[in-house]
Amino acid sequence: MISAHPLRCCCLSALLSIALVVSSALGQGPRPTSQPANGTAVRVAERAGSQPPRASEHPLEPVLRWAREGLDDVEKIEDYSAKIAKRERLDGELGEKQYMFIKVRHRPFSVYLYFLGPAKLKGQEVVYIEGKNDGKMWAHGTGLQRVVGTVSIKPDGVLGMQGQRYPLTEIGVLNMIRRLVDVAEDDVKYGECEVDYFKEVKLNERLCTCIQVVHPTARRNFLFHVARVYVDDEYNLPARYASYDWPKKQGGKPELIEEYTYVDLKFNNGFTDADFDIRNPNYNFNEGGGRRKK
Repeated sequence: MISAHPLRCCCLSALLSIALVVSSALGQGPRPTSQPANGTAVRVAERAGSQPPRASEHPLEPVLRWAREGLDDVEKIEDYSAKIAKRERLDGELGEKQYMFIKVRHRPFSVYLYFLGPAKLKGQEVVYIEGKNDGKMWAHGTGLQRVVGTVSIKPDGVLGMQGQRYPLTEIGVLNMIRRLVDVAEDDVKYGECEVDYFKEVKLNERLCTCIQVVHPTARRNFLFHVARVYVDDEYNLPARYASYDWPKKQGGKPELIEEYTYVDLKFNNGFTDADFDIRNPNYNFNEGGGRRKK
């Protein structure tokens, strides 16, 4: 327990966050079976800070209450850094995992991102500051792309969205909590939803509680078959999100849609404008090739 930490009371609300991305140390994670391979089923009422379902309410309502009540506290986070990775399915094809180091500042919303892998992306950097650079992000490539130097790219443009399900402007805890709350609020309009809770699930050697949402039958209004959020028991923060599509054939396995996990989270680092400045001598942005001199 870290009772002195300012995030302690709030961060279960982030359990719907998708901005939490997969670390290279995590491996494949639990398989999309009926429950996490190493978890023990519990009722929501057994989780600290949670509330049991009320009579005749949708099974997602306790999760939504949990999320909404903590949004104000999550907004109090000044900044954070993390090692992250992700894997996404685009146009029916499951891409390879991407690994990154990221800095996020909430006011103004600012992002610094450094690609750790795979090899073809390693060394690429991106900076985005809300309200700056005509809404564009600064980026540079590696290898032959390095010759081009630093370029400005629209986050939701063709280049900015290459190999990504979401634009950079939607990264981060707050943005993704809000987006997934919207999805859950739409889901509570319908039935055919099962919500289960599993405790003592190990993720990167840390104990988590897994919240699993299942839509047994494929319907036009549902975005996934199975979704799982892993909440770190010590930090009271989500550490992983994964969603799966319905099997393509009877008896087949659910297909991964997207997965995200954060590790090595560090909060309220006191980031300054220099942390989101392409002129930072610790970064490798340049005007047209070669490493920026320190």
